[in-house]
Amino acid sequence: MRRLLRGLFIVWTVLRYGLDELVLASFERPALRLLTRLVSIGRDLRAPRGERLRLALESLGPIFVKFGQVLSTRRDLLPADLADQLARLQDRVPPFPSEQAVAMIEKSFGRRIDQIFASFEREPVASASIAQVHFATLPGGREVAVKVLRPGMLKVIEKDLALMHMMAGWVERLSADGKRLKPREVVAEFDTYLHDELDMLREASNAAQLRRNMQGMNLVLIPEMIWDFCTPEVLVMQRMKGVPINQVQRLREAGVDIKKLARDGVTIFFTQVFRDGFFHADMHPGNIQVSLEPETFGRYISLDFGIVGTLTEVDKEYLAQNFTAFFRRDYKRVAELHLESGWVPPNTRIDALEAAIRSVCEPYFDRPLKEISLGMVLMRLFQTSRRFHVEIQPQLVLLQKTLLNIEGLGRDLDPDLDLWSTAKPFLEKWMVEQVGPAKLWAQLKAEAPMYAKLLPALPRLLHQYLARPAPGAVRGLDALLAEQRRTNRLLQGLAYGAIGFVFGLLVMVLLEMGAHG
Repeated sequence: MRRLLRGLFIVWTVLRYGLDELVLASFERPALRLLTRLVSIGRDLRAPRGERLRLALESLGPIFVKFGQVLSTRRDLLPADLADQLARLQDRVPPFPSEQAVAMIEKSFGRRIDQIFASFEREPVASASIAQVHFATLPGGREVAVKVLRPGMLKVIEKDLALMHMMAGWVERLSADGKRLKPREVVAEFDTYLHDELDMLREASNAAQLRRNMQGMNLVLIPEMIWDFCTPEVLVMQRMKGVPINQVQRLREAGVDIKKLARDGVTIFFTQVFRDGFFHADMHPGNIQVSLEPETFGRYISLDFGIVGTLTEVDKEYLAQNFTAFFRRDYKRVAELHLESGWVPPNTRIDALEAAIRSVCEPYFDRPLKEISLGMVLMRLFQTSRRFHVEIQPQLVLLQKTLLNIEGLGRDLDPDLDLWSTAKPFLEKWMVEQVGPAKLWAQLKAEAPMYAKLLPALPRLLHQYLARPAPGAVRGLDALLAEQRRTNRLLQGLAYGAIGFVFGLLVMVLLEMGAHG
């Protein structure tokens, strides 16, 4: 009965905001198209469709808001006006009672709240759809932030996800665009993401990894996790003190170099992506502050690590080759890389894909650098690739979404920010490291333990190969001569290989000495 009532409320919300024209417009059945015209009578639908969609999701509650936020990252599937409005969704969720937060903490640790903390502020400082945050002090006097999962979230999520899966199945079966939009896959992706975000230990481990990666850069502060006080429902971390990054006037008055702050944000992002392959993927203004403390003045403060992106070495190598081809305007090579990676069907015409990529990229290269948006280029590529049935990789969609966030944030701070010129030296250095002598030398060093195990066994394996009996019972002179020639060739090949290997190592050493000399 509850699911039925929830379903009816969703239908009423869809009709109220005129979303039926989005949901039913592409349906193939005439009866559904007639229903679209009937339910539109007498309603005021003058607001843009993207705005109406955003307002509808906000009225449906936090889970649908979160779904809209995730859906906004799939610009390869959505029209630009819908994606832009969904990107504006905020978790405007009232806090839950502090008594429930205290009960959750006491249940997680098996102790009373006054036995865990020296002090605990019952008024939350932040509240979102998944959790809320309280400030507290540990018995030793250390100030901490306590993130507490909303009670009963799993049950609420499971109910709404069941409805989403059901509606996705309807859309896929009835809509003409259903298969292309992949609604069931999108909901399944959201399902996984949401369940991951419910685990506070996962978020704590993400934060610890980012903190370890960014040590020594002196550009960003990431709170330390207090592992003795972390559970799947409660997260206790170092308390960070800063000013939200969207309060630009306040930062200026405090003496922060705003232009440097914009450049530092780009450097942090590209370091996390291209050096570490592990990046904060939810970098909207609500999760970023700036420190005004004397010892860390002007540094970024990152918060909320429920969403992170990862790139494998294969992903990074693919990006390196693509960036190289883009900078050279070698669009044929970009098309070939798509085919080699298996992202497009094997029967795709390279010349047609090359022409489509050229039509996206070429207009941007003819503009001044500061007017070029890397995020927009990537977004246009995803949209163009739709007609070539390109399989968009989830990790690269997350990268594109984060890149758009960084560009928007950087240009809010500095309207003249030239993202390409800021990032290009970093990218060029990284690409040389990926495809140059340093990368080869690093791979050789990484494979050295395996070579160390194989080399001692090589003489024995060679002896076994030479000593094995020839086919047949009798080995005549011809067979012996043939075996001798085979052995000579084998030894000669091994000698040449050893000489080449030693020569290659010598070249690597000389290059390394030259790089540091």
